Amino acid sequence: MGLASQKRIMLLKDADVIHAVFETKQYVKALGFTKVDQHMIATAVSELTKNVLKYAQEGEVTLNTLDKDLKKGIEVIVKDNGPGILNLEKALEDNFSTGGTLGIGLPGTKRIMDEFIINTNSSQGTEIKTRKWIR
Repeated sequence: MGLASQKRIMLLKDADVIHAVFETKQYVKALGFTKVDQHMIATAVSELTKNVLKYAQEGEVTLNTLDKDLKKGIEVIVKDNGPGILNLEKALEDNFSTGGTLGIGLPGTKRIMDEFIINTNSSQGTEIKTRKWIR
């Protein structure tokens, strides 16, 4: 089975989160990630995509294959056009939530992934770019 170098999934309803998690697991399995990393990356995608639906109502997740200096990995980009994250510093702290959740999604994702970049503002929404490399 050949692996596409990119996969895009639209996020419009709750079932799309499940679809994104399933597709992510298949994608990273084909790349050669361990079972533990497959579940960790899928968990990160679950957290980020749930946030899109909760705070922005719609968005998309893109999975990209990374191949750099004999290293292979995945880049996950989650984008929305929502209101942005008002207090990014607080949002990246454990147990902080404006939506009545546990407040572990963003900081947990940051810990799970090797790289984590977030851009957010009220006029363009939020884009989170994360990367994980195969060890």
